[in-house]
Amino acid sequence: MSILKDKVVLVTGGTGSFGKKFIGKALTLGVKKIIVFSRDELKQYEMKQEFNDERIRFFIGDVRDKERLYRAFDGVDIVIHAAAMKHVDSCEYNPFEAVKTNIHGAQNIIEAAIDRGVEKVIALSTDKACSPVNLYGATKLASDKLFVAANAYVGEKKTRFAVVRYGNVVGSRGSVVPFFKKIKYTGRVPITDERMTRFWITLEQGVQFVLDNLERMRGGEIFVPKIPSMNIMDLAKAIAPECKFEIVGIRPGEKLHEAMIMEDDARHTLEFDDYYVIQPELAWWSQEQLKEGKALPEGFAYTSENNTEWLTVEQLIEMVERV
Repeated sequence: MSILKDKVVLVTGGTGSFGKKFIGKALTLGVKKIIVFSRDELKQYEMKQEFNDERIRFFIGDVRDKERLYRAFDGVDIVIHAAAMKHVDSCEYNPFEAVKTNIHGAQNIIEAAIDRGVEKVIALSTDKACSPVNLYGATKLASDKLFVAANAYVGEKKTRFAVVRYGNVVGSRGSVVPFFKKIKYTGRVPITDERMTRFWITLEQGVQFVLDNLERMRGGEIFVPKIPSMNIMDLAKAIAPECKFEIVGIRPGEKLHEAMIMEDDARHTLEFDDYYVIQPELAWWSQEQLKEGKALPEGFAYTSENNTEWLTVEQLIEMVERV
């Protein structure tokens, strides 16, 4: 039986790429009601036409507005927190706004969830939160820390918080796939650095990973999937093989390779068949932490450069064609 069956579920940022895919899946799993919480009434209107399901409710609201979250969380069992400012350039140019949404918004989610008696909250994170070099990554690292520590604030209440951290999503809004698809007709594709690597996951995989961890979570975990890496040149060849590739240099706030687990976190991380769990270092709120996994070796790091699984050009072509 699905963990969503007969539950009331709220998705912040519900009109985004992940939110729409998650809600579509949730509707097939016996959800009692699902609430789309987001700021954009046009996107909500368009989504309403697309889904046309009486179990969906649309709430206009901002995670910066705690009072609105209190109203929206009334009677909610599960919260998926997908709302964020996520574009690196926008966060760098509007740092106060990024902090308000990604950090203060996380605090508001936590306080509203505890006070309203929400059972489970999963927050979506990013590989950029691991050893961050830009403000977006820094705000998401702070958000991750808040959600982990939030379990200590619950007291006798039932609310539990966990985090899901994964890499670039194929075809999500603002990602490199739609950009390459759009620009390839010019005959020229800009490449930041031919050595660049990234973790790669599909929307379907991301949604399923969240659903799986709603079942697994006990409070305070950061769940990291084992997913393949890709080289930027292989991706460019998959999308625009006939184009000329021009090296333009790494953009400000960008890494050559991404990471999801670094050595210091690895000391309290467990490995499972297809995912890792970064355990909270100070889990004073519970003795029920996962213990079934395997400890990682000293010096372990999970980066897109040292990954053991890589996508070929042929696999990338297949993935991109489905976007």
